[in-house]
Amino acid sequence: MRNELERNEAGRVNSPQEAARSVSVTRDLLLLAWPAITENLLQSAMGFADSFFVSRLGLEAVAAVGVSNALLQVFFAVFLAVATASGTFSARATGAKDAAAVQRATVQALWLAALVGLICGLLALVLAGPLLTVMGAAPEVRAAGETYFRIVAVPSVVIAVMSTAGAVLRGAGDTRAALRAGLWMNAAHVVLDPLLIFGLGFSGLGLVGAGVATVLARLLGAGLLLARLRRAGTLPSSWRGAGPDWGLMRRMSRLSVPTALERLAMRFGQIVYFGLILRLGTEVYAAHTLTGNFTLFASVAGTGLAAAISARVGQRLGAGDEGEARRYALSGIWVSSVLMTALALLAWVASFWGASLFTSDARVVALIVLALGIDVLTQPATGVVTALTATLQAGGDTRFPMWTTLVGIWGVRTVGVYLLGVRWGLGLAGVWLAILLDNSLRAFALWLRYRSGRWIQGL
Repeated sequence: MRNELERNEAGRVNSPQEAARSVSVTRDLLLLAWPAITENLLQSAMGFADSFFVSRLGLEAVAAVGVSNALLQVFFAVFLAVATASGTFSARATGAKDAAAVQRATVQALWLAALVGLICGLLALVLAGPLLTVMGAAPEVRAAGETYFRIVAVPSVVIAVMSTAGAVLRGAGDTRAALRAGLWMNAAHVVLDPLLIFGLGFSGLGLVGAGVATVLARLLGAGLLLARLRRAGTLPSSWRGAGPDWGLMRRMSRLSVPTALERLAMRFGQIVYFGLILRLGTEVYAAHTLTGNFTLFASVAGTGLAAAISARVGQRLGAGDEGEARRYALSGIWVSSVLMTALALLAWVASFWGASLFTSDARVVALIVLALGIDVLTQPATGVVTALTATLQAGGDTRFPMWTTLVGIWGVRTVGVYLLGVRWGLGLAGVWLAILLDNSLRAFALWLRYRSGRWIQGL
């Protein structure tokens, strides 16, 4: 079987039936991915709306929300790791057509998410002030940020459960339910934000109102996702006898921990090399930050495709069909690389006039265009990294992506930013060339791991 698959992957076997099947697989991935892509776009749009309303409260409020959200990203890394493991278990059980296993995995995933969420919420309650100080918040920002952070982070259990419920549904192939919940959640957020911040017939709550609006919207999203799980029969009608299964939760944790470390390595690595970029000057740092507004679309598309790839690869492995799992993985590589590169190319073309919407500084505009040009060259490798990371995680191999990220971010990207950008004077071009080198090397390493077959592991 594996020799036959390798011949197919090398292109030595290419029948019309296989070509037709590849087209069908590609279409299936796109149909599964578009709701996840749309959901992520909505989340980004609501983030912009939230920033818009908070900005009306002044710069201190903006800074308080910014530093709180940066800190909350650390919690999100842990929640998303639990969600990734939960989606993998859900996909495997769905592929095996084992409804009882799907229900067990869902219940234990929610227990694990609730436990992790409660721990993070307790940390936020007790350590909000010291954590904001470590983040470098000024005294006046810390006062406002401490209150806001406690409001949005103490109920972390809501975020954790919502992320996990969405991942379980996506693992089962139901990406539209998560999109519908996201639509209602974001609609509630955009209504509640101005209402609670500024008031309507009552005195507005200011920054506190922004935090409360966020929590209420997340409660709605979590409730809708749990209701969908109940209607699908994935949650038991009675929780009697559905208590924690510590053995199954430990197995989920073994998958979650490497993923959490991978995301944390990425997050802290970004903090370090962003500090290096600051040494290149305000204009360069501003250009790098504004470039993110243009690269967002390719990134969001990649995240949605990763959810679809992970679901289908996991389901096929659960059904015992390794060949079809590999077919979805290979199709995912091509779709991710082509789509993300196309979006990056459009962003680069649009930046010639679009960058001036963000700044009137001609040098900053030129730097944005330069960075996006290099990003176009980076996206094929980024697409491979996106697809193969999702594939390996669906196969139960979360450690190899963790190691590639650790080496890539700390050994290649951060060092590359220092050498190319700072030491050798290439500036922002050096920064983005370091990103290109990092993603290219990671893509190569992940491809070798995929070809070895060692990524297919038991759960």
